[in-house]
Amino acid sequence: MSAPVRPFYWCVRRELWENRFIFIAPVAVAVLVVGAYLVGTAHMQQIMLMSANPRMANSDQPPSGLPFSVGAVSVVVTGMLAGAFYTLGALYNERRDRSILFWKSLPISDRTVVLAKAAIPLAVLPAVTFVVTLVMHLAMLGVGAVFRLGQGANEPAFWTNWPFFQMTVVLLYGFAVMALWYAPLYGWLLLVSAWAKRAPFLWAVLPPLGLCVAEKVAFDSSVLGSLIVNRIAGGFDAAFSSLAAGAGPISIQQLAPGQFLATPGLWIGLLVTAVFFAAAIRLRRFRGPI
Repeated sequence: MSAPVRPFYWCVRRELWENRFIFIAPVAVAVLVVGAYLVGTAHMQQIMLMSANPRMANSDQPPSGLPFSVGAVSVVVTGMLAGAFYTLGALYNERRDRSILFWKSLPISDRTVVLAKAAIPLAVLPAVTFVVTLVMHLAMLGVGAVFRLGQGANEPAFWTNWPFFQMTVVLLYGFAVMALWYAPLYGWLLLVSAWAKRAPFLWAVLPPLGLCVAEKVAFDSSVLGSLIVNRIAGGFDAAFSSLAAGAGPISIQQLAPGQFLATPGLWIGLLVTAVFFAAAIRLRRFRGPI
């Protein structure tokens, strides 16, 4: 029996082959963060040795969570920017370099191609960024453990005090939230990529900005602007409970999946995303090379 063709799988593989910055960008930022943490930890250890402060000798305590949070945010923002730039050029670039003529000659539907491109920012990039962030945190823990071991710290106590399981669950939940909440933004960028004949970035940014300005001038309101700001920055307010904010940035008590799934903006956004994808599929079917 012959193996199944699996066109969707190979379309995703094609996108990964042609856009390797999807992996390179988050990994590069993670390496930079680990290097900075190594230098900072070495510098702090030197200060501790020079000060001979007995209060600093308790190395069994887990390290500060601030560098880990900053590193995670850096990798996440890098992944989001990589996803935005990828989506904006996903359908535009193949029309510009006329490779769309070759791909349209293959027995692959426009729906399969567009959905495979949409899977990159919505599924592949969150998974890649999650793995990179997790490995980065392990590397940072390893750096801290090496320095503490050199000072005679109780290494098992150090690892026991670090909430690794909670950190992993919160990260996984956070990436799932971002994929769902930011889906309309990626859908809009994919639609612009299928429609624009030139300067897709300007077409993606200027029409919403112009509508916000027109609404403010005509009606002295900012409903559209508030919707855009909420779509960019409001996902975590719905996904995490503010009542548990004192538990710390990696506390599992902050997770509020029921509250997030009950948010109307989530389902409205997913419906809008489906409309954007359907329009992008139709545009790819009839749009020719630029």
